[in-house]
Amino acid sequence: MSSKEKPTLGGTRIKTRKRNIAAPLDPAAFADAVVQIYLDNAGDLELVAKNVESSDLNFSRYGDTFFEVVFTGGRTQPGTIKPDEGERHPYSIIECEANREAILPSVIYVQKILRRKPFLIKNLENVMRRFLQSLELFEENERKKLAIFTALAFSQKLSGLPPEAVFQPLLKDNLVGKGLVLPFITDFFKEYLVDNSLEDLISILKRGKMEDNLMDFFPSAKRSAEGFSEHFTKAGLVPLVEYNEKKIFEAKLKDMKSALTTLIAEESDISEVIEIVKQRVKDANLPDIEVVRILWDVLMDAVQWSGKNQQQNANSALRQVKTWAKLLNSFCTSGKLELELIYKVQMQCYEDAKLMKLFPEIVRSLYDQDVLAEDTILHWFRKGTNPKGRQTLVKSLEPFIKWLEEAEEEE
Repeated sequence: MSSKEKPTLGGTRIKTRKRNIAAPLDPAAFADAVVQIYLDNAGDLELVAKNVESSDLNFSRYGDTFFEVVFTGGRTQPGTIKPDEGERHPYSIIECEANREAILPSVIYVQKILRRKPFLIKNLENVMRRFLQSLELFEENERKKLAIFTALAFSQKLSGLPPEAVFQPLLKDNLVGKGLVLPFITDFFKEYLVDNSLEDLISILKRGKMEDNLMDFFPSAKRSAEGFSEHFTKAGLVPLVEYNEKKIFEAKLKDMKSALTTLIAEESDISEVIEIVKQRVKDANLPDIEVVRILWDVLMDAVQWSGKNQQQNANSALRQVKTWAKLLNSFCTSGKLELELIYKVQMQCYEDAKLMKLFPEIVRSLYDQDVLAEDTILHWFRKGTNPKGRQTLVKSLEPFIKWLEEAEEEE
């Protein structure tokens, strides 16, 4: 056997499986190296970024450790925010002043690192999630710094940071119950709205699945529309209060419309429907004008419209008006509300071409059923202010108006 040949057993060569031998984990050495970069450059984040980018440190393995150093100045103990053994630097986010001028450079610094090492975004998520879930372990001033950093991160459109990574960890019952989340999210909102619009904030909340759940940030004892308005008004966030009030109002309208649709579809007793609607209007404190609009929408939505048969459409619509006239009558209790109903009919006919010719017949039917008074119809005809389709609809109503005027003269 030559010296180059490998020995075999029984004439058969043994094949061995190649294995990747993992290098031993040493996050402490990694953290110390990053801390040293901070110290060597006296916290100048531009220089720190350049040295971090040019280093041969294993960021793919120790990404979480890197962001621990960024936020707290050194490595933290597993599962906590407590400092672990090793070197530390005084230029972390937690150590700076609690204002945007002091924290913004750190956001820009992180953005630079992420542009060169985009895989680190997941590590940033991990660390932020862990810190936000542990808010009670931070001092009040430190929580404020985290809130400002988070707001500026979204304001600067930090590469790939998903809103749910921020909002969802905050919803832990113990954090909300202790009243730690509400000040955090308030600081976040205030800081974010310095450079961004309310629409931008709502967009982030939507992506974070929080647009309809803002009350979840409040302790249960303070979880009310009044509590929401009072808190954010004091915080100077009046546009957010107005937005929330609008959302609540829209939800009430939606609930009302849904309940009425069910009652109409089930052909419930009209007296029962009137009482249910009145109670819901009272409970939700809905304006009379909105109630009239909803009533007409629901009644017309329940009509089985035909695509081609104009007479069939007319008959169906007029039958619906006659069937539910008592319901309309119960809520069209003034000239102003009657006029609103005519405007609603006008808009429906304007938006749906196949209904345009039905306008005079619908108005005549509402008059015959004592839903609309003569004075209201004449006022709309002579002084109506909604221009949409008005010229055509006025002309179509002329024969009926002429009849009204002649009847009035005869009386």
